[in-house]
Formats: sequence, structure tokens, C-alpha cells
Amino acid sequence: MQEYIDFARNNFLIVAAFIAVLGFIIKSEISRLTQKYKQVGVNEAVLILNKDNSVVLDVREDKEIQGGKIQGAKHITLAQLPSRIAELGSDKEAPILVYCRSGSRSAHACQLLTKAGYENVANLTGGILAWESANLPVVRV
Repeated sequence: MQEYIDFARNNFLIVAAFIAVLGFIIKSEISRLTQKYKQVGVNEAVLILNKDNSVVLDVREDKEIQGGKIQGAKHITLAQLPSRIAELGSDKEAPILVYCRSGSRSAHACQLLTKAGYENVANLTGGILAWESANLPVVRV
């Protein structure tokens, strides 16, 4: 046991960095396990799109959608989402597929939607980049 204490004293920065990384990993895993939305790949996203009452939400910035978007997607930037959330409809149980460029901003949008009471929210893992990589269609704006 004394060897561990000596190591920690002699290598304080290494031990501190290890504790910081370990804390980050634990926080990330707790966050992932307690999230109220699903992470879906492109195949499952297509299944969601094929449901009758599904909503597709693109949270990218205005200039980003010029390259194309998923057909039927409603475009509301992440910054505008809190004030325009009512545009998604009153059916809180309808499936909502949210995407951005890579899946990061859309994860934040999913958190906002679940806090607003939407129950069936999914984040497209990899965003529009994953969609296009799978050779799925986009419509030009």
C-alpha cells in the first residue's frame, strides 16, 4: 500500500489526470444511461421516417442546409428551437427524428424535446453525414 502512496506523491500530475479522465468517463456513462431519447443509426431512422405521424427535424444552421436535407424535414435551428417548439405539433407521442451535421447538436435538441414532454424522440447518430454516407436520398434546398 505504501508503494501506491509513494507513486501518487511522486507522480501527482499523472494521478490527477487519471482521476479527471475517470471522472469524465463516469459522467458520460451516467448521462448516456439516463437519457430519455434513443440514438439510432440510418437503418432505424428510415423505419421511423416510414411511420405515418413521424416528424423529422433538422437543427442545422441555415447555411448548412443548402447542401440538402432529408425529404420532409422541418428546419428549425438549434438556437430557435426553444421558441419554435410548438411547430412540431401537440402530439407528444409522435415519433420525432432529429438530426444535424454529425449528431452532436441534435443530441442537445433531443434533450430539449424530452424536457418539453415529447416521449418518442430519436437522434440520428452521425447526422446527415451518416445519412449521405449510406447513399440515402437528400433533397436540395
